[in-house]
Amino acid sequence: MKADTNPPGAGKKILEINNLCQYFSLRGKIVKAVDGISLTIYDGETFGLVGESGCGKSTAARCAIRIYQPTAGEIILDGDVITNLTQQQLKPYRKKMQMIFQDPYSSLNSRMPVKDILMEPLVANKVGKNKGERLEMAVNALESVGLPAYAAARYPHEFSGGQRQRIGIARALIMRPKLVICDEPISALDVSIQAQVVNMLETFQRELGLAYLFIAHDLSMVRYVSHRVGVMYLGRLVEVCASEKIYANPLHPYTQALLESIPVPDPEVSKNKTSARIEGEVPSPINPPAGCHFHPRCSRASPLCAERAPQIKDMGEGHFVSCHLYT
Repeated sequence: MKADTNPPGAGKKILEINNLCQYFSLRGKIVKAVDGISLTIYDGETFGLVGESGCGKSTAARCAIRIYQPTAGEIILDGDVITNLTQQQLKPYRKKMQMIFQDPYSSLNSRMPVKDILMEPLVANKVGKNKGERLEMAVNALESVGLPAYAAARYPHEFSGGQRQRIGIARALIMRPKLVICDEPISALDVSIQAQVVNMLETFQRELGLAYLFIAHDLSMVRYVSHRVGVMYLGRLVEVCASEKIYANPLHPYTQALLESIPVPDPEVSKNKTSARIEGEVPSPINPPAGCHFHPRCSRASPLCAERAPQIKDMGEGHFVSCHLYT
């Protein structure tokens, strides 16, 4: 999944999100979890979405796959608007989009054997002529993620965390989707297992032409897996760019601070790093700061930042940034 300057397959859009908002009511107050983001994912592309905990990454993903009903905005999947479709109307689109969840321990039904977990989406979408054919598809899916055929008869608690995540990947891919949303799929795994899972996802992308929305905290991993990266802060996208470019030339102060916070194993290099570190805590989405949400923690903020939210600006070559420094 080496990052390229131009998205692979550009011209065929798999997912379009336009001005998406997701608000929740909490004790009479409005939580603006996602506050007007727009992005596009192309066929065969991995779009990495990064940001601190609570910035709205997972909520945006759940809106995109229609687990949540968006408060406002538009979601287009493979050319069709799915924003306001009922769950019944969404059934044909479930084959095109699947999700790999963060926690391999709670994302699988502990009371079902693996074969039933894998056959469940096949039954729901009437794929396969009979139970025997669906069982064969389930076994093939297991073998494709490196698990033996006899694992189909076992229960989730009999597997390690890495093996459970492989089962979760098999479940997501058994429908041969066009888009897979990976919601921090490796954060609960050991480092050695993380590499195996990432390499597996890369292989499936190459063989099946999948598009990924890859959500993660590990910026170094996002750099490796993504073609483009979007940086979120408190419900808003602040920067979008090709992966290599955003790491080589980050423009938004928040992006610069995130990159600065990546640990460096060389103590001399670490000592000489610049002081673009983030101060303070993430503000509450119930009462976010006016203007640019990042301005209370930004060392380069001006009075304008507290008055008006900046608009996304095209800096050229697919590099977009939302910051008054560039307006």
